Amino acid sequence: MTLYPLKFNPVFSYRIWGGNKLKTVLNKDYNKDYNQDSIGESWEISDVENNETLVSEGELKGKSLKELIKEFKGELVGNSVYKTFGNNFPLLIKFIDAKTPLSIQVHPSNELAKERHNSFGKNEMWYVMEAEKDAELIIGFNQETDKVSYQELLNKSTVTEILNIEKVNQGDTFYIPTGRVHAIGAGVLLAEIQQTSDITYRIYDYDRVDKATGKKRELHTDLALNAIDFNLYENYKTNYTNTINTTNKLVHSLYFKTNFIHVNEKLSRDITNIDSFVIYICIDGGMEINYNNQIIYLTKGETILVPANIAFLNFSSEDGKLLEVFI
Repeated sequence: MTLYPLKFNPVFSYRIWGGNKLKTVLNKDYNKDYNQDSIGESWEISDVENNETLVSEGELKGKSLKELIKEFKGELVGNSVYKTFGNNFPLLIKFIDAKTPLSIQVHPSNELAKERHNSFGKNEMWYVMEAEKDAELIIGFNQETDKVSYQELLNKSTVTEILNIEKVNQGDTFYIPTGRVHAIGAGVLLAEIQQTSDITYRIYDYDRVDKATGKKRELHTDLALNAIDFNLYENYKTNYTNTINTTNKLVHSLYFKTNFIHVNEKLSRDITNIDSFVIYICIDGGMEINYNNQIIYLTKGETILVPANIAFLNFSSEDGKLLEVFI
């Protein structure tokens, strides 16, 4: 059986803070399975246990990532990736719609996550696809602090006083290493790229009650304390260029690499030397992708995984934007 670029059926998740933009803006069809509008997350490509995405079309329809990796190994994910991760897929791709603010949270490092949960850590990045007027994110601290000061403010429900707030617009990008306190504010629709992990420590949740349960959500105060990076940083936003019809470096970390691509004519992409699968997330407009004289169309809100054994791609669009992700 020959590999081909793979689309997956997303997994949708109710969230207390979710809205309906996954449906109204990204054209996600979840009505038949979900009755509420508070759908906060669309997991586009996932190998997380009990939330695995399945191939949506072609000969491999219905296959999970783990099944595909077991069958195709390095042909699918790249030899170096397979050597490092085996049958586990290393990344999780999401769209997130925050109608109201998310909890303030932090993710543990690889070491802590392994020790406590037998999991990867959760280094991640955000690309803002849409932001309502005055929408904001919380990223890191706005002043020098320490565990004692942080705990005092947390106990008084005033921890937001020392958190860095960023007003955001479409295209803004933030890398969030493990240990960095963060939260998505109301009115933000974004793409999230992260390590395959579902470990989150919730620090503060505005004392709100989840209507689905009638209870406040669990906080992870003690677990979070030793996971937080209390350092103050000069800048939290990622600066990048937007040169049209080429690839632009966005976030290159130890855990994943992401480029920004804006096409208004044509772009040829040689991915021969990338010993990894490559994921393309359509964040605006639409894109025609030609590989081996076959054509695939991506529209805003669609994601595709290109196997490592495909070497050349040709993109064409009147005005399309992609995130390109690989290991």
